Amino acid sequence: MSLSRTAFVNLLKAQTGYHEGRDKNGNWNNIQRFSPETPGLEWSQGQAWCATFTSWGADEVGARDLWPITASCWTAVQWWKRAGRWTEYPVLGGPFYMGSVGEDHVGVVYAYDATSIYTVEGNTNAGGGYQGDGVYLRIRPRRGAGSPYGYGVPQFDEGTISADPKLGGTASASVPAPALPKPTVSLAHIVAAARRDPGLQQGGTTYPAEVNVIEVALAAEGLLKDAYAHDGSFGSLTVAAYAAWQRRRSFTGPDADGIPGMSTLTALGAAHGFTITK
Repeated sequence: MSLSRTAFVNLLKAQTGYHEGRDKNGNWNNIQRFSPETPGLEWSQGQAWCATFTSWGADEVGARDLWPITASCWTAVQWWKRAGRWTEYPVLGGPFYMGSVGEDHVGVVYAYDATSIYTVEGNTNAGGGYQGDGVYLRIRPRRGAGSPYGYGVPQFDEGTISADPKLGGTASASVPAPALPKPTVSLAHIVAAARRDPGLQQGGTTYPAEVNVIEVALAAEGLLKDAYAHDGSFGSLTVAAYAAWQRRRSFTGPDADGIPGMSTLTALGAAHGFTITK
């Protein structure tokens, strides 16, 4: 197996803005896509998912043998240590672990400098909490309060880049960001989600990645609250927001029922930088 640092990091960063589901009372509930999409970790649905998020990324890029596929931060730390791939210094593209023995939280370093690590993390929040609601980019200190317990050293195809003097002693580094393609959504997928998702349990999804594009656009139009604009579910609030978009485009009556059509979806895409297929 092989593990590309650039592909792995950019895959995780591309999930930024994704949010877990909510329970019937509107509270975040740890129900997310990464547990069921990672073979062997399906059981972890509903639990803290920061480690599952990194495991998902390794599985997606075909590197299960080169990363601890686990939902436990503590287990992952032991895996790196047994492999002799552990350091107290930042590793570009590698995981960092928080807590007295690394048991509390994990994310991945996409850049670092003399004072900070720049990270992508699942199951955190804007304040950097260890029990959050989604995928965020964070800046954490390298030393002192709030700094990591330590770092795993993955076997990347591109080689190891680390501040560790024994591993090259690179003072600062970052993974290059990809040239992002224009998102594409399928009208058929969006219509299917709009018809199915409102009847599912809170946070249920059909085509979450594509629906998320629509949610973000509706939020930018001021038609959907940002708190509900990243869960990938075309639920009743999104249907109502899309109906408002249809009315804004001069549709009325049954033509403004919140079920997308090619005309209004194309107009939304033109305004917010995505393309439509049938």
